[in-house]
Amino acid sequence: MPEATTDPHLPARAQVVIIGGGVIGTSVAYHLTKLGWTDVLLIEQGRLSSGTTWHAAGLVGQLRASESGTRLVQYSTRLYAELEAEVGLSTGYKRCGGVTVARTEDRMTQLRRTAASADAYGLECTLLTPDEARERYPVMQVDDLVGGIWLPGDATANPTDLTQALAKGARQRGARIVEKVRVLDVLLDATGSATRVRTDAGDVEADVVVNCAGQWAKQVGAMAGVTVPLHSAEHFYVVTEPFAGVSPDLPILRDPDGYTYFKEEVGGLVVGGFEPEAKPWVSPDQIPYPFEFQLLDEDWEHFSVLMESALLRIPALRETGIRKFYNGPESFTPDNQFILGLAPGTRNFYVGAGFNSVGIASAGGAGKALAEWIVAGEPTSDLTAVDIRRFARFNGNNRWLRDRVGEVLGLHYEISWPNREMRTARPFRRSPLHHVHEASNASFGSRMGWERPNFFAPPGSSPAITYTWAKPDWLPWVAAEHANTRSNVTVFDQTSFSKYLVVGPDAERALQWLCTGNVAVRPGRTVYTGLLNARGTYESDVTVTRLAPDEYLVVSSAATTERDQDHLRRNLPDGSAVAVVDVTSSYAVLGVMGPRSRDLLSRLTGADLSGTAFPFGTSREIDLGHATVRATRITYVGELGWELSVPTEFAVGVHEDLMAAGADLGVAGGGYYAIESLRLEKGYRAFGRELTPDYTPVDAGLLFACKLRTDIPFLGRDAVEKARAAGPRRKLVSFTVGDSDAMLWGGELVLRDGVPAGQVTSASWGATVGAAVGLAYLWDPIGRPIDAEWVRSGTYEVAVGADLLPVSVSLRPVVDPDGLRIKA
Repeated sequence: MPEATTDPHLPARAQVVIIGGGVIGTSVAYHLTKLGWTDVLLIEQGRLSSGTTWHAAGLVGQLRASESGTRLVQYSTRLYAELEAEVGLSTGYKRCGGVTVARTEDRMTQLRRTAASADAYGLECTLLTPDEARERYPVMQVDDLVGGIWLPGDATANPTDLTQALAKGARQRGARIVEKVRVLDVLLDATGSATRVRTDAGDVEADVVVNCAGQWAKQVGAMAGVTVPLHSAEHFYVVTEPFAGVSPDLPILRDPDGYTYFKEEVGGLVVGGFEPEAKPWVSPDQIPYPFEFQLLDEDWEHFSVLMESALLRIPALRETGIRKFYNGPESFTPDNQFILGLAPGTRNFYVGAGFNSVGIASAGGAGKALAEWIVAGEPTSDLTAVDIRRFARFNGNNRWLRDRVGEVLGLHYEISWPNREMRTARPFRRSPLHHVHEASNASFGSRMGWERPNFFAPPGSSPAITYTWAKPDWLPWVAAEHANTRSNVTVFDQTSFSKYLVVGPDAERALQWLCTGNVAVRPGRTVYTGLLNARGTYESDVTVTRLAPDEYLVVSSAATTERDQDHLRRNLPDGSAVAVVDVTSSYAVLGVMGPRSRDLLSRLTGADLSGTAFPFGTSREIDLGHATVRATRITYVGELGWELSVPTEFAVGVHEDLMAAGADLGVAGGGYYAIESLRLEKGYRAFGRELTPDYTPVDAGLLFACKLRTDIPFLGRDAVEKARAAGPRRKLVSFTVGDSDAMLWGGELVLRDGVPAGQVTSASWGATVGAAVGLAYLWDPIGRPIDAEWVRSGTYEVAVGADLLPVSVSLRPVVDPDGLRIKA
């Protein structure tokens, strides 16, 4: 193994201290120095690459589930190809291409979707027949295959060599790397700033601390009071003896239906995979020290599911010896996405960890993204999917993590069903109405740990979600909830909404700066608004209700509780006398939606709910049965309705009253699948899909929610005005599919006049229009700004599996474009 090559003596201080000398830590150091921050100290408790990095398989597959994730890996491939020329050390980077094969029609549909995504992102990808796949990979048998894809940009790299090359590049620009020094503590001051790193070789003062400690990142995070939810699992592969037909230019082969991958190594094959049920390792708090360049015991019984599949795919392996069995622990996160970013509650403690077996492919792009975040003070691209703020403290429970990680590892090669729900470590957080929904045959989904009804199955039917690319068996039940909302009244349990109070004498001033909308309204009014960053792109979208001159209620999506609060607190105007208080768990929320919602509520309250007395955007406390609730006239489904904020302990009683009083009005329960289809018919945007840190209000068509006609400054205003003047490079549109038999899920490629020119962000079956509907971003293939006329002048299709289906595109909602229903 490599010898230590750096001075073991620690400096008294450094601008940045990076904890962990794997491929992620060295990448962050490399990119910080490339950005001009040269006073960088990297501390490694063993030797560089000695933790998880050294036994990684080294696969570099470019295509990811999102555009932002794909761009990160694309950067990695460019960096690895060029790094040797810069630093004089090989990274072992080899562009060999990749073949992925399908044993089933469902898998082939996924691969067709993969190819369509590649078209959207400008990556080369070719669909293959089984015989064409064998031409690319001659030692494979293909009799049981349906087809495959070819990704010529896929590659491999040598993890240890890559780490050493990144480290050398960092050193050349001034970084200092110290090995064989163990971090014992991270000390914070009263403001939440990490000021000192304590090691077994002395203390180091720091302006910024970066936790890239791999499997140990949870322990290091705890030193700073930061939750880093990850847990290790045993991860297996073998290296075979050389055999005929294997050459150095053999591509990577992935057989996800058999859970396996293959790559060439010295004339033989690395055979590994991601078994459906993984084997968690020890608790994150019990990882042994030292644990340097070590492996765990062989477990041929557990590996047998992978080996049997490998023997089927590569028959020659039956006559080939095994040279080495690798069982190396790797850390996995609860949702199979890595963790990146500035930890909430701190001012300068960053995390880059939990890479779920894609650390080598991701390291270049992730290290660059985190370094840019550190230097700029905020992300420079859309990192929502990997942002540490998607987790809360409760996600750090080790027993919960252990139960979850056994499922997460297998997700790598499971079909990526668009509505797949995690099975393990559930139920977790429960609404006070959970037992009521359970008795009503609800099918539950999970968001930020909340158990939420996706739909209600009829009595005697199974509420289990069936996964399919076609129309699922539960679609008629969701369509009935959808139709009931359009014609009668539906009660939705939306307790999982995030809810914050912004209170203090400077509450209005603070929110005017943070919000795109004008929140200087009288108490009892609700404003829909975006929260932007300095680049003028979305950090969230929320509703803000003024409760009193010095108090506002902010309501947001379930997934963004930690993210929103962190964004609000970090961006308060200097000197603001204001506090942000999380009251999410204090209130249940019941959405009472539909043209008969006023009739239903009026049976339970003495309040005047007429359009004159209680217009859209009004919020006030009312009596409702025996309870007192806050009723806010607003909607996310495009119908007359109210969101009722109910103290948690009154939720069951209020729900009982609503269902009893509305029996003759057609009242029924509804789930989140119906909310999704209803909001898409109305063209309502969702954060994380239509609204992300890559899009401005100009792109999203939400300038009406920006106070640009006033002279009131807000965060991101300058960037929004520049974007408006330049014109959008992407434009959000509503669409309806012409084929009523088609089912869309989001992510599909959009073609304009036969040329790839967009991608669906969200899609569902629209029961009102009798066809699939959704939202999509369009762009000009040659990069010009686009306008309404450009949109209207095109002919559009969407790629659904192997078919291209015509779609009608509109800049207005496909249902009730004038909003007459919500104003009734």
